Amino acid sequence: MSDAMTELFTAALGLVAPWRVERVRFAPDAHEIHFDVVCEAKRLPCPRCSAPDQPIHDRQARDWQHLHFFQYRALIHAQVPRVRCAECGSKGDSEVRQVLVPWARERSGFSLMFEALVVALAGMSRMPVRRIGALLGVHPERLWRSLGALVEQAYEKADMSKVRSVGIDEKHIGRGRVVTVVHEESGPQRGRVLHVSEQCRSSNVAEFVGALVAHGGDPAAIERCTMDMARSFVAGVGKHLPKAEICFDPFHMIKLANEALDAVRRAEVPVEPALKRTRYHWLKDAGAWTRKEVNLHWLRQSGLKTARAWRMKERLRDIIAWRRYPQVPVVSLMDRWISWARRSRLPAFKRLGQTFKTHITGIRNMLAHANSNGMAESINADIQSAIARARGFRTFRNLRTILYLLKGQLELPSSPFKPSRLRAA
Repeated sequence: MSDAMTELFTAALGLVAPWRVERVRFAPDAHEIHFDVVCEAKRLPCPRCSAPDQPIHDRQARDWQHLHFFQYRALIHAQVPRVRCAECGSKGDSEVRQVLVPWARERSGFSLMFEALVVALAGMSRMPVRRIGALLGVHPERLWRSLGALVEQAYEKADMSKVRSVGIDEKHIGRGRVVTVVHEESGPQRGRVLHVSEQCRSSNVAEFVGALVAHGGDPAAIERCTMDMARSFVAGVGKHLPKAEICFDPFHMIKLANEALDAVRRAEVPVEPALKRTRYHWLKDAGAWTRKEVNLHWLRQSGLKTARAWRMKERLRDIIAWRRYPQVPVVSLMDRWISWARRSRLPAFKRLGQTFKTHITGIRNMLAHANSNGMAESINADIQSAIARARGFRTFRNLRTILYLLKGQLELPSSPFKPSRLRAA
């Protein structure tokens, strides 16, 4: 091949001296194009200590997959130099080390641009890894290893020194499996996933605190923690985040009230046939009622136990919604609501009132700070969508990789189609 052509492909790959394309081999039957790259240097810096002008010990053959060239699969081949550093040898380390190539990460079988394309497809288009593999002609397990390494590398550089408020929530991912997700509740990176771990125990909070410290954060600087009323999380936060104010999530409070309401309805249905097939009417927001449900106004204003339970649930919704208005005495109203529930003669609401009274400090903190775990529910929705698109994840590591990729706000490779120039090794 002419010198002009090899120079063209050298420039196209972004290579600079001492690296250059020596030969291009076209294999149309295999739908492949091969780039043979050489390093013309006789001496190179040590890849470990950067000591300059070290002799090359030998060269080792390596291959990488690159972005497709038109419709053809592109492969880069090179005899990569290995260096035995005299400086490292004087310190007792005489190991031969392979120099870094400018077009790929260490120990990766893909070029940087190829990996950037995979990140863009998995992150920007949210395409399942299985389909990315089918599109690019790569086994999904290889792509998972590449994505996992990129995400872990980016996560190690994440800065958590300014985290002051967090949210903790659990997510059921099928077959009895549960993951705990911790996210940043406020600040410029609100909604960023900080930590993901398996199960739902107090030790999950300890794992998060370990990750927080490893990334420059201070557990004593965490001012608030929004979560549900799970005993494991309450115990974990009390032990590992002692200065954080616990704020219970209003979404879960409404959920508990809906469960109590449905328990009242189920107990009353045998003696009140009008309540049959009305379950979702009592649970839905009034704005979502159908015309038929609107016509059940008489039932809601009746003296039925279910109607009383519905009015209690709606008043709880009002109190929680009013927390954003400073002029409304929501703390006093909540105390009165708890007293009302405990005196209601409805067993399900009496239990609910006692539960709220037990956790009154966290409820008051939520009302005072107008907190909610809505961001956690958004993250849970993204997790569920990712599971649905991928038809499930075989391992927790893969799920964690995708979650950090989508919601971790990490510094990952950008689109490979933006102009860039590879640096020399």
